Amino acid sequence: MSSAEVEISRTKAWLMAARPQTLPAAAAPVIVGTGLAAHEGVFAPLPAVMAFVGAALIQIGTNFANDYYDAVKGADTDDREGFTRVTQSGLISPEQVKFATLVTFALAILTGTYLVYVGGVPILVVGLVSVFCGWAYTGGPYPLGYHGLGDLFVFVFFGLVAVTGTYYVQAATVLAEPLSTTIPTGTVTREAIAASLPVAGLSTAILVVNNVRDTETDAAAGKRTLAVRLGYRASRLEYTALLALAYVVPVWLWLGAGFGPSVLLPLVTLPYAAMISRTVWTRTDGDALNPALEQTGKLLAVYALCFAGGLVVP
Repeated sequence: MSSAEVEISRTKAWLMAARPQTLPAAAAPVIVGTGLAAHEGVFAPLPAVMAFVGAALIQIGTNFANDYYDAVKGADTDDREGFTRVTQSGLISPEQVKFATLVTFALAILTGTYLVYVGGVPILVVGLVSVFCGWAYTGGPYPLGYHGLGDLFVFVFFGLVAVTGTYYVQAATVLAEPLSTTIPTGTVTREAIAASLPVAGLSTAILVVNNVRDTETDAAAGKRTLAVRLGYRASRLEYTALLALAYVVPVWLWLGAGFGPSVLLPLVTLPYAAMISRTVWTRTDGDALNPALEQTGKLLAVYALCFAGGLVVP
């Protein structure tokens, strides 16, 4: 094999480890938070861009950490039906994946220094906790994903925190002085929290599909995800409830919070969501659920674009 072919193979392996197909979970909250900021007249482009860079780095760092720790803890085996994991398959050494995890999280913290300048101490705390939990999802003495807390982690950090944080740094840029030690007035609003719920629900739904697919192998490896604890039926009910949350919130924003009817634009994705749900409710194999996993990620991305667009329209 030529050196060029080896290099291409390693590049593909690193892309597999980074799992770019999961980046909608990083982009969606920034898109929605920015759409709401534009609606509220506090849009600030540079904080929005830096929020996305930071969120993407945390997502990739978490993916690297999952790849490494699931392999060394024995959760990833040859029986796994999911996408190829580079540590378990031997494509990249465990030491290199662990080092990449540390570097990526370090870059996320470095990127966050600008956001700390803009948003002050609240963003410093949120950023450090986010990085720590990204590592603790599968690492550390009490890995969250191994004890049924993964769904809660995703709901909070890739939904509530990510959307409200994106809105916060833009609002703080417009409404407050740099390096604030408290939460400035008008930077964390009821509307921002409400807008975060659909993203939280759909981001968590991605994880539910992943865990439903891996229920049998995770149980055998002692990885007690929420899907392992709940079983197939309750996990599918969770998936349905998370999707329902995403479609209830725009209706509430329209009827109960004074937003215009354009906020209902995400409802155009409802037939696509129903199609994916049908697969999740009837299949447990990787041949069906791997596509459903990617489709839920696409649903999140399209929903976020529609939601943000509906918020921006006067």
